Amino acid sequence: MDLNSDLGEGFGQWRLGDDDALLDVVTSANVACGFHAGDPSIMRRVCARAAESGVAVGAQVSYRDLAGFGRRFIDVEPAELTADVLYQLGALEAFARVAGTRVRYVKPHGALYNTIVTHEEQAAAVVRAVVEYDRELPVLGLPGSAWLRLADEAGLATVSEAFADREYTPEGTLVSRRLPGAVLHDADEIARRCVAMATGEPVTDVEGGLLRLAPESICVHGDTPGAVAIARRVRAALTEAGVPLGPFV
Repeated sequence: MDLNSDLGEGFGQWRLGDDDALLDVVTSANVACGFHAGDPSIMRRVCARAAESGVAVGAQVSYRDLAGFGRRFIDVEPAELTADVLYQLGALEAFARVAGTRVRYVKPHGALYNTIVTHEEQAAAVVRAVVEYDRELPVLGLPGSAWLRLADEAGLATVSEAFADREYTPEGTLVSRRLPGAVLHDADEIARRCVAMATGEPVTDVEGGLLRLAPESICVHGDTPGAVAIARRVRAALTEAGVPLGPFV
């Protein structure tokens, strides 16, 4: 099982999360590429630490929305969205190469991630960027999304993920962060859910029903309170359950 986390999400003097600690826990790093968070110095530092730690570097692409941390929908034209994603991929690739590694996958962030679950036009625009940049790059996303379906149709390798600390609807989509209880905080509960996901057992959805997920990667967020302790608890629980850990690429 792969453990991924959103990293490099500071900007200038502002810092979010403990990138160094999480890089000792996760197997893949979704590195912010400067559009919702991140700047050249942060991108360079995170890529270097990831390379030293044997952690796969992924491009965490987003809308151009620093003020909203990429969590606001933007009705951007498809051609512009494709160009924006290409720009972000190229920027992160430079720092990955200098660090002795490379960008190994693509994962959209925030509102873009959620929008392209159903928004066919924007999903196609992001797929187009990956195809034009490097057809060998796998893409990470929500099972059943337009994003993964269109990527698969375009010949890209697709990787389904689940979220360690998020509530799910009965349909298998994420509960909006605007709703109470959308983000989980109990480390033991989160660890139990991750073991269930990784071993094919169901988890409880927001309405109390049983939902079976089959992720190839589990996201442990780096920007929630106690994120490092939660990530460590998840890794320990998976190891204790006999689930081997490693990057999906």
